[in-house]
Amino acid sequence: MSSSPSSPSSPSSSSPLHLAVALDGTGWHPASWREQVARPRDLLTAGYWAGLAAEAERGLLDFVTIEDGLGPQSSHFLEPDERTDQVRGRLDAVLIAARIAPLTHHIGLVPTVVATHTEPFHISKAIATLDYVSTGRAGLRVQITARPNEAGHFGRRTIPRIEAYDSPVVADLFDEAADYVEVVRRLWDSWEDDAEIRDAATGRFVDRDKLHYIDFEGRHFSVKGPSITPRPPQGQPLVTALAHQTIPYRLVARQADLGYVTPHDSGQARAIVAEIRAEQAAAGRAAEPLHVFGDLVVFLDDTEARATARRERLDELAGTPYTSDARIFAGTAAQLADLLEEFAAEGLTGFRLRPAVLGHDLPRITEGLVPELQRRGRFRTAYEADTLRGLLGLARPANRYAAA
Repeated sequence: MSSSPSSPSSPSSSSPLHLAVALDGTGWHPASWREQVARPRDLLTAGYWAGLAAEAERGLLDFVTIEDGLGPQSSHFLEPDERTDQVRGRLDAVLIAARIAPLTHHIGLVPTVVATHTEPFHISKAIATLDYVSTGRAGLRVQITARPNEAGHFGRRTIPRIEAYDSPVVADLFDEAADYVEVVRRLWDSWEDDAEIRDAATGRFVDRDKLHYIDFEGRHFSVKGPSITPRPPQGQPLVTALAHQTIPYRLVARQADLGYVTPHDSGQARAIVAEIRAEQAAAGRAAEPLHVFGDLVVFLDDTEARATARRERLDELAGTPYTSDARIFAGTAAQLADLLEEFAAEGLTGFRLRPAVLGHDLPRITEGLVPELQRRGRFRTAYEADTLRGLLGLARPANRYAAA
């Protein structure tokens, strides 16, 4: 049977789960590009990304995220490396999403956007445009960068070297990201839904009284508005962010519709959800829906032994054991379904899976995990909405300026 969208704030043991897939290069394992199914020569082609999105849509997934950055990928935390045995270089995530949007019909498209060093006005119209091109399936994943070398690409400011993400520098970057999202959201609302009249007989195309200055004045941005792009089909495209500790949890609680978190066991999942809900209440958003998705790297095979052996073989090719901020799972679809249900019982409303090797593990998600969750009554059997917000059970928000 077709499932209905679940409440993002009150999951139950029988609520349908939401699933997303994180697309990055040939997969999340650094040696993934050396697998026969990896197709590294196709990485910079539109067809490669269109194929991944089509496979995810065949599995009825809620959305895909597309990774991006302001510098080449690196195995180091805060600086570039000199490695030549891993994928380096990528296409722009927003442009990938715009290219594949007309080739998909239901799945959400959520490119990564780096708030540091970029302008919210540009991103607001880019994501609004993506929402039009996809007819209401756009979102963004907001991200910061604390890498000094990436600041050097822009020349507008320097970022001092830090040792960890609990630095005051990082706290300031997350505050900047919160303001960034606020500007983007206000710009999306700066045109009322019926601002365009398009009446050829009277010669009136737009009602200027329904375009609004946002007059944002903050420590990081001063933006007058309005946008040049009319209000997106969803009103507010989905805003998402990855969070590992209190400072980014606060960004999720203040500004996001959905946060990705990285618990390694059910106890951590419960504690993280509780902290985000407390931060959400402190931000005055307790009554608003907020999804919390768990991130997992997945190696999926017919047996746990085969999945583990594949991980070990890739580690050997990489020359070092693979580690991740997220829990790394190696096993069968049924075992992964068990783990997802265990984590969901602690308050997670969905999951963003990171396929270790996209060419292998993405089909295992769509052809193995999805049918397993459907058998358990935990996943949709058909798309039940036409927009990304609809798939996630999120209402189309009212325009803040029209209400005023």
